[in-house]
Amino acid sequence: MSAFSTWPEWVHNALWTAAVLIGALILWFIVHRLIRRWVLSKVSKLSDAEDLGERARAQRLDTIARTMENLFVIVMSVGAVVYIMLIWGIPIAPLVAGVGIIGLAIGFGAQDFVKDVIGGFFVLVEDQYALGDSVSIAGASGIVEDIRLRTTVLRSLDGAIHHVPNGEVRVATNLTPDFSRMVIDLGISYDSDVDSAIGAIGDEAARFAADPEWAKAHAGDPVVLGVDELGDSAVVIRTVFTTAPEQRWAVKREFLRRVKYRLDAEGIELAYPHLQIVRGGDQS
Repeated sequence: MSAFSTWPEWVHNALWTAAVLIGALILWFIVHRLIRRWVLSKVSKLSDAEDLGERARAQRLDTIARTMENLFVIVMSVGAVVYIMLIWGIPIAPLVAGVGIIGLAIGFGAQDFVKDVIGGFFVLVEDQYALGDSVSIAGASGIVEDIRLRTTVLRSLDGAIHHVPNGEVRVATNLTPDFSRMVIDLGISYDSDVDSAIGAIGDEAARFAADPEWAKAHAGDPVVLGVDELGDSAVVIRTVFTTAPEQRWAVKREFLRRVKYRLDAEGIELAYPHLQIVRGGDQS
């Protein structure tokens, strides 16, 4: 009979308990290092990332890694506690029953929280949007400032901050994934020559895209689609610009400024709503 088997039972149990705890810590250290090494192999650390897209990918991977670590800690802790209870001869059946009842109560009370966490996890895994993207989710629109496991933080154009629970995201509209498109409708008066207006708008759009100061804002050649609508007081001509992410509004403002001067120089009148009154007595 070995000396270990002759020790008092409590010493035997204490040694096994210590071994379980040390083994759990070693296993946690190994898993933590493997997960972090995987994150670092994909993208640089957040503090070293200068590009906004790089920081977004880093944050997404970091959040996924932390989620995996937390899940592993929970599973490992439960397993270690159960094993230690078996070592000390503590019956686990009452504990399992009690935990089951408590878990059921917490589950009913935390349904929205669990839904938000699961929704946030899939938003991160599927890379539906990233930091700096202009999105519309759950009735709120703005620039993505932060993606958390439970909420997405948006800042709207007026500076307001929106905290959107990820569980409420049914449809996520990303306006700036790789490029953006800006559709500009210009209404000219019915008295103006349509072909001349289309030519002037197309030429000005081409000049704008070729401007060295605005070259990086364009991701493709602008296209004048032609007459899109015959409105009540205007002939609507549609032009489409393909722009770099987050440049769509700047491109729109600058082109509207340029095309206004061009149409004025060409003598083409931009339409405006007006009302013409015809008196019945004048008709003869």
